[in-house]
Amino acid sequence: MKILVVVDMQNDFIDMALGTKEAVAIVPNVVKKITEGEWDKIYVTYDTHGEDYMETSEGKNLPVAHCIKGTQGWKLNRAVKEALKSVSCPVVRVEKPTFGSLDLTMLIRQDIFKEDCSVELVGLCTDICVVSNGLLLKANFPELPISVDSSCVAGVTPESNEAALTTMKMCQIQVL
Repeated sequence: MKILVVVDMQNDFIDMALGTKEAVAIVPNVVKKITEGEWDKIYVTYDTHGEDYMETSEGKNLPVAHCIKGTQGWKLNRAVKEALKSVSCPVVRVEKPTFGSLDLTMLIRQDIFKEDCSVELVGLCTDICVVSNGLLLKANFPELPISVDSSCVAGVTPESNEAALTTMKMCQIQVL
């Protein structure tokens, strides 16, 4: 089973509250990865916060309201959303209140017990949510082949993106 995990390809991370030119630049690559890959299942994570975001621990450390559920910034990028609609495999939405998702790990656990499996990660931000989910998956499933496509991720800065890719490589996540 080939699984693709599309991490937080939401408007706020691409071209709104926390967007970067690097995030905008990977959108076509992510769309191509979704539509041209032979995936058995795609998981799509949504960074999801409430109106009380600024009172949370994350809000106090990153005081930029973003991905407030139901807002335009919380929604998936239009091109990514359309690409996901075009695939024939199941697409599973996973809302997550923090960087890494334990729910995603539990859902993938169900898949890997059914048959041989591999997971590929793409999305945003490499240095926060992509690396967090990659390391959670690797810690829970050390024998599971996990990869990240470096052309389909972007970090807060180019330097932190490279540092996160190095971290994942050192933790035996294949960097493509």
